[in-house]
Amino acid sequence: MIDSSTAATTAASATTPAKSPASAKPSGLASDFETFLKMLTAQARYQDPLEPIDSTEYAAQLAQFSMVEQQVKTNDTLTLLSGQMDQSSMASLAGWVGMEARAETPIAFDGSPITVSPNPARTAEKAFLVVTDTTGKEVQRQQIPTQAEPIQWAGVDGNGQPFPNGTYSFSVESLSGGKTIKSGPTEVYGRIAEAQVQNNAVMLIFEGGQAVPATSVTALREGS
Repeated sequence: MIDSSTAATTAASATTPAKSPASAKPSGLASDFETFLKMLTAQARYQDPLEPIDSTEYAAQLAQFSMVEQQVKTNDTLTLLSGQMDQSSMASLAGWVGMEARAETPIAFDGSPITVSPNPARTAEKAFLVVTDTTGKEVQRQQIPTQAEPIQWAGVDGNGQPFPNGTYSFSVESLSGGKTIKSGPTEVYGRIAEAQVQNNAVMLIFEGGQAVPATSVTALREGS
């Protein structure tokens, strides 16, 4: 014998159109919202008639869910805008490639002169440019003017013989009264071969492979 509830269920199943396998199912927040409505409906259906749920509670729940929904939409919009800004930033980074940047960094020598921007102490009586190789060995020490004007390091020794191609580091020693009053690395110009974004920071890759944060670059000029 079929009771009324079973018959109703059977009739509902017969009149409900079958879902196409290809039909898209709601996902994310839409699915959560449908679930929330089903739970709210069930809560209203099976509430205790003697202690009915206050309608203001329903309104508060709906308002809360609406706020969450708007927040999620806002986050999605911000994510989209962030992606567009990233693409714009990468496009602007392309303009760095081929430029010459000035920074405190070892630099690759390929036989062409390297522009060095020394920073001797203002009170220096003498200043020396000190060049070291990748092992830290000093390969050259030459006196330079005490003014902070760019100079060209030709990459040749005292006999006029060129140094081997490779990576060299530059520093300046300032002397006064025969004593060193300042010593430290100095800036050089190098050609930018690539610009990258690493951990939300722009990194510039020089032709010799040296990576320098864009925030460490103090000057840019057209590539020679």
